[in-house]
Amino acid sequence: MKKLPLCFLVILSLSNAFAQTDLSGKVIVFPRQSQDSYVTLIPHLEKPLKAFTVCLKFYTDVTRAYSLFSFATQALDNEILLYHERDSSNFSLLVGNTGAMFQVPEAAFAPRHFCASWESESGIAELWVDGKPMVRKALQRGYVVQNQAKIILGQDQDSFGGTFDEKQSLVGDIGDIFMWDFALSPGEVNSVYLGEAFSPNVLDWTKLKFEQKGYVVIKPKLWI
Repeated sequence: MKKLPLCFLVILSLSNAFAQTDLSGKVIVFPRQSQDSYVTLIPHLEKPLKAFTVCLKFYTDVTRAYSLFSFATQALDNEILLYHERDSSNFSLLVGNTGAMFQVPEAAFAPRHFCASWESESGIAELWVDGKPMVRKALQRGYVVQNQAKIILGQDQDSFGGTFDEKQSLVGDIGDIFMWDFALSPGEVNSVYLGEAFSPNVLDWTKLKFEQKGYVVIKPKLWI
């Protein structure tokens, strides 16, 4: 049997790791607390951001702190972070290591849909929960989110691509992740909530490039 060159095998391995996949109807499951299980997302668009919207759906019974979406650069570990605060129903959106906290109504254990948006020009951050807007907050007016980031699900990056704390890990399901380089309008957020996501240009769940590490499972989603 003819042996393949090592460089070819490395390239083949990388191409498989970051293959584009349609995850429609599926979720990423983090079945247990850990500090070594996570998924790295590869964006379709790499550029500094003066605005963004991230939408996702998740299902967990964890009440401690955990990260839903961690976007870190070499300079800042919390360039963008969507994070559940410990022992409360509050969620924080951080941009450039500065946070805005949103009071989110408590709900029975059920899948929840979040859309978080921010724009530099106005400095306004928004969080929509299950199609309903929370009170808007001021956040980092005039700031620019830097590119060349590591985007990680399942863990909170305390350094670029690492330094994970299992007590901040997500345990549960996450899916339907989309990201745009602009702030969606209320009508557009509602469309996404109803399952009508349109042309996401940074991250697209139906055309996702990702790499998984540790105990991570892809399963059919439990919600409609």
